[in-house]
Amino acid sequence: MENDEPRGANDDGWYQDPPRRAPVAGRGPLAYHAGAMTVHVFAHEACLGHEMTPGHPERPARLTAIREELADPGVAAGLVWHQAPEASRAELERVHPAFYVDHIRDLSAAGGGVLDPDTSTNSRSWAAALRAAGAGVRAVAAALDGEGNAFLAVRPPGHHALASHAMGFCLFNNVVVAARAALARDDVERVLIVDWDVHHGNGTQALVERDPAIRFVSLHQWPLYPGTGRAGERGVGNVWNVPRPPGLAPGSYVRDLLAAVGEATSGWRPQLILISAGFDAMRGDPLAGFTLEAGHYLELSQRLREFGVPLVAMLEGGYDLANLRAGVRTTVEAFG
Repeated sequence: MENDEPRGANDDGWYQDPPRRAPVAGRGPLAYHAGAMTVHVFAHEACLGHEMTPGHPERPARLTAIREELADPGVAAGLVWHQAPEASRAELERVHPAFYVDHIRDLSAAGGGVLDPDTSTNSRSWAAALRAAGAGVRAVAAALDGEGNAFLAVRPPGHHALASHAMGFCLFNNVVVAARAALARDDVERVLIVDWDVHHGNGTQALVERDPAIRFVSLHQWPLYPGTGRAGERGVGNVWNVPRPPGLAPGSYVRDLLAAVGEATSGWRPQLILISAGFDAMRGDPLAGFTLEAGHYLELSQRLREFGVPLVAMLEGGYDLANLRAGVRTTVEAFG
């Protein structure tokens, strides 16, 4: 895997040049193994430029906090940073209709505007959204080719975005764009999406619930925004929702999510696991009432790693910066 862009005058130190590697014959999802390896982190300074209203919880400081945490020598040595590429029109239009893609582009070009009551854009939102979606496409390709697991430190998030409607801080559905890119390959037929954000990934469910090639598992607080994600919502038998009330013992949330993953994968082994990695299910997050601690993400990541297939996690929510730093760190440490 190589950086998509050379280091330049605008590089602010987020990225390291990764080693150049020759292609490895026979590597791919069926030949993948989960031994100790480098973890690839995808980011781009364009993702700092997207801003909504003053004081909005989904803010650029989230990425700055992650960058600072992952620069710590205790974790940095195992990471290789890459500049996230832009998603192509074709990659976006596997999920979103052309008129909607044009709308996001044109609204940003006009200086930005309101898309729904809590989602808006500015003049730099288009550039950020392209990088956020493109990071998943590139990370999935590299992981499936045996390069290693990946974490995507990008924004805006994506799991609430519907095919032609932005909502919940989300413009494009990054995780589904990545899943469709994986399934466009000849060697991938089964993708598992695990959403541990405290809010239900309604956009993700709506976009995959008729596709048996994708299975979707979501743990989320109920009742809470966006009001979807009941246990009885099963798609074509490919959706497992785990709605739970706030304030439970954290181990119960972990147990119930892993039980749902077990049901979803019984007799159905995924070739790729994508994680909608929100960290707003942690104790003290201002938008919800779950009780997870950083160590629970270590446990969840380690259990998913036991499948022995590539893991790609993309940032969704998480609005307490100390929690966000700790949760991302433990997830990344488990990926290596």
